Amino acid sequence: MSSALSPKTWPFSLDWLPHSACLVGGTVRDALLERESEYLDLDFVMPVGAVETAQAIARHHKAGFVLLDAERQIARVVFEQGTADFAQQVGSTLEADLERRDFTVNAIAYNPHTDQLLDPLHGYADLQKHQLRMVSPENLREDPLRLLRAYRQAAQLGFTVEAETRSVIRTLAPLLQRIAAERVQSELNYLLSSTRGTTWLTMAWQDALLDDWFPAATAQSLALVAAIDHTAGMLQETIPAFAWELFSRIRNLPKNQRPKPCNSSDSERSSPPKPELTVTGSTRTWLTTAKLASLLPVNVAQAELQLKRLKYSRTEVQAVSTILRSLPQLCLTEPLDVASADGVSSATWNLKPFTHLERSLREQYEFFQSAGATFPATALLAIALGTPVEAIAPLIHRFLTPDDPVAHASSLLTGQDLMTALKLPAGPRIGRLLSAIQLARAEAKITTPAEALQLAAKLVESEE
Repeated sequence: MSSALSPKTWPFSLDWLPHSACLVGGTVRDALLERESEYLDLDFVMPVGAVETAQAIARHHKAGFVLLDAERQIARVVFEQGTADFAQQVGSTLEADLERRDFTVNAIAYNPHTDQLLDPLHGYADLQKHQLRMVSPENLREDPLRLLRAYRQAAQLGFTVEAETRSVIRTLAPLLQRIAAERVQSELNYLLSSTRGTTWLTMAWQDALLDDWFPAATAQSLALVAAIDHTAGMLQETIPAFAWELFSRIRNLPKNQRPKPCNSSDSERSSPPKPELTVTGSTRTWLTTAKLASLLPVNVAQAELQLKRLKYSRTEVQAVSTILRSLPQLCLTEPLDVASADGVSSATWNLKPFTHLERSLREQYEFFQSAGATFPATALLAIALGTPVEAIAPLIHRFLTPDDPVAHASSLLTGQDLMTALKLPAGPRIGRLLSAIQLARAEAKITTPAEALQLAAKLVESEE
């Protein structure tokens, strides 16, 4: 047995559990698959006393206690190294409880007192086949989120979905619109977070699970999601420093652990470890944001409405809106606003012939001012849509250079400097002067604070 099933690895003694208590769900499944996790996530079911058992364990170990569901008698104990959930058995027997679960591989129980597996639905056989098989259509109908969860779990586990189960999912797909948007978004985020998820996201679209939540998505949209994965992998090999920018998790690393800008030597570029094309479902990265944008209408207002309906945060909505507005400036494509019968624009991009993306310093500065922090996702999308990397490489280089005055505008003076030196009151004029100084620096017209002050004085004089 895997260590996750061994009470020796638990943060509390087996003696606290009654002999009828069993470990169930994903912990048993993952242990049988020998999938390891540093953080324990234990789920126990018992005929009686679930909440009382959890309270006693939490009190003894001075651990956190959370009553998750008073009516169904479910409680959680939070330890430093993991959590343990305790639930009252549903039904008169353990078998009846297992028969209410979603898929057979999640309906295997393990009794730690007897060291026995209880597998009345033959979930272990499905584990060996690497397939997800429903316990019953009624269980999927009872909680339609399970329809989408099948595809998410298949992606996470590297499983297939049994043919009859997938057929039932297609039939029940319209029920997914009844589920709270936050729950749907969580499952979708997992599918957007890895290359393996892309295959199952495509299958979810084919099986009509995305119809209500992403009505603008087309076969081209899903092909673009796959192209984004391919492009991200290519950037790992060619511009690893920029590939790191696509993953929010690496922004928490100390700067000396991050790759060098793209003008570094080959040996310097290849030395840092490459980011993985997999993140947790709760992680928001520019990679997952680019994928999300590809499923939405090119009409920004409609895209925002869909994201708000899915309960994405204000920050995420603004990010996607900025990407959709910036992409036509950077890409060799333009949006083709194709309205469907219900008036929703499809997420379609009309390819244009290649033209060189040379721009003046002013144009580059203005682009970076509008794209802001979304540049990695915008550039990734542009390349995935067919823009040659070499056409965007100069902009990528600027973005990777922290003190580049075009990509990372910074003023040579502060607003207080201007007010003091020129005896100006606070107000909108100060902001306009600072913007003019930033632009002049980006265009290499000024390089020192003295020159910036001189420019500001001339602008003030011209206004008077």
